[in-house]
Amino acid sequence: MDDIITYIEDQPRQQMQIMMLLHSYISSLPNIQAKIRYKIPFYFQNSWICYLNPVKGGDVELAFLRGRELVDEGGLLSANGRKMVKGVTYQNVEDVSFESLEPVLLEALILDENVPYSVKKKK
Repeated sequence: MDDIITYIEDQPRQQMQIMMLLHSYISSLPNIQAKIRYKIPFYFQNSWICYLNPVKGGDVELAFLRGRELVDEGGLLSANGRKMVKGVTYQNVEDVSFESLEPVLLEALILDENVPYSVKKKK
């Protein structure tokens, strides 16, 4: 976990604040493990759940690897042209709403727990 804190602290101030807030929240959930993968923080349960992606311009995206499988009733997530991953981008700490994020994160955890991840191959 220290490598993730070091990574976050090495980010520009605005991104560091957002990432630290999100990291603290996500890593406080039961059965969540955090590791640096592909040079960014990833969060696991049985498989990859989400990751923090610092975006050029000072934003931070919280991306869900199985985003296309999430219901996302609140319309929080955006695919940004991607087929599987969906995420939400935060410009500052005040944008982070755990009230709207919590249902999506819990849905992602339940999906990971109950539906094994498998790659759908085209025939």
